[in-house]
Amino acid sequence: MHTLYPEIKPYAEHELAVSKLHTLHVEESGSPDGIPVLVVHGGPGAGCDPFQRRFFDPEKYRIVLFDQRGSGRSTPHAETNENNLQFLVQDIEQIRETLGVEQWLLFGGSWGSTLSLAYAQSHPTRVMAMILRGIFLCRDQDIEWLYQSGASRIFPDHWKGFLDAIPSSKHGDLLSAYYEAITGGNELARMAAAKAWCKWEGSCSTLKPNQNLVDHFVDPHFALSMATMCVHYFKQRGFLEQDQLINNCHKIEDIPTTIIHGRYDIVCCMDNAQVLHDALPKSTLQVVREAGHSAMDAPLTDALVRATDEMHRCLTEMD
Repeated sequence: MHTLYPEIKPYAEHELAVSKLHTLHVEESGSPDGIPVLVVHGGPGAGCDPFQRRFFDPEKYRIVLFDQRGSGRSTPHAETNENNLQFLVQDIEQIRETLGVEQWLLFGGSWGSTLSLAYAQSHPTRVMAMILRGIFLCRDQDIEWLYQSGASRIFPDHWKGFLDAIPSSKHGDLLSAYYEAITGGNELARMAAAKAWCKWEGSCSTLKPNQNLVDHFVDPHFALSMATMCVHYFKQRGFLEQDQLINNCHKIEDIPTTIIHGRYDIVCCMDNAQVLHDALPKSTLQVVREAGHSAMDAPLTDALVRATDEMHRCLTEMD
């Protein structure tokens, strides 16, 4: 079984002003002469993590990580003004131009797959290939599954904590209730709701319980940006039309795409991956047994590292 490549440090870090309000943290690691790959993190609002550099052979890839608006080390933290999908797509293009990249590989998981698809459909000539994990199409049913009814029946014990943070009178529309709590003026209530929101997703993300992951999710800095961005984006269905990403797949049908999804992904149901694969007949779909949603589930880590190794071979042969 493949494991992550050894730890590496960035050889360059940038603070990129994308508006008068927002500045993005961008980093480069690996080989400056390698195939450029952009890591598109999840959430929304999760920010990047150093382990995400390690899915790639550092001698073969130029690895670019960035924190999306309001996330991670980008500033201002947890800011929703001037923050929507269209801005994020523009940001990726500005990063590409700033770094002098002609084309790159997109590597995105969960919300990162959503944003990767949106960017590729807007700028198909700039994407040489995609590796997408834990597909999230941001449809009404996908949001309702995790935050209203569906996953709650798989993890009723963890769901109870998610419900307890909201008055019972508002349980009929939990997304709206959490939006109200997380964007309200009561800082204590805001943080409590943010932690409950993130603890729920962290508890559902792995096939086997992973307390380290849950602890990371409820860290105040992480929880505030993650929960704030999630409720902001999901109230607007990711600023997408229903089925927009599927309906626009004809724009990216010739981009080599590897889709990887855990069989027991409770955060993003596997039908997301199947629908995307059906809309991209030239794509490959790998269903990983004994894996949930998190890329840190060992079988998913194995599949992702194998995919980056194989994609490098394919792209090199294409050249």
